[in-house]
Amino acid sequence: MKKYLEAGKIINKRGLRGEVKVESYCDSASILCSIGTLYYDEDGKRSVKVICAKEYKGFAYLTLDGVKSAEDADLIRNKILYADRNDIPIDEDSYFIDDLIGLSVIDADSGKCYGKVTDVFNRGASDIYTVTQNGKDYYLPAVDEFIVETDTQKGIFVRPIPGIFDDAEQV
Repeated sequence: MKKYLEAGKIINKRGLRGEVKVESYCDSASILCSIGTLYYDEDGKRSVKVICAKEYKGFAYLTLDGVKSAEDADLIRNKILYADRNDIPIDEDSYFIDDLIGLSVIDADSGKCYGKVTDVFNRGASDIYTVTQNGKDYYLPAVDEFIVETDTQKGIFVRPIPGIFDDAEQV
């Protein structure tokens, strides 16, 4: 598991004093605003202290240490910001998307492997896992009705309904 996770992307500057507008990759911009130290690289070698953070209309507006002007902010536009996984609050039954990518999706009853999780996205009601096998994508809603167990070491155990995977068992 990666120690430093993508937390957001600097998409613009705001004002003349170096404040940056950040698209949050966290569950909400407020979670990103709660983190006191971010990183400019995925190895955590270039840290930056968050001096001030506020959420507005779904974006995080950050004042970062060392970014003192609009010109400084322009230099880091489109940069990905990383956070230490230990600094990100997460519920007990929740998982980081990064930890789910690559996991096998396994039938809880038969042990059959339906493929691996290649993407996770959300269209409102729940997360949806993209499960890929032999170049074909299947979409599995991440809801209790289908997900029996998630083990970040062994895989995601499911009970699919007919139609989610081409050869799901008939009920």
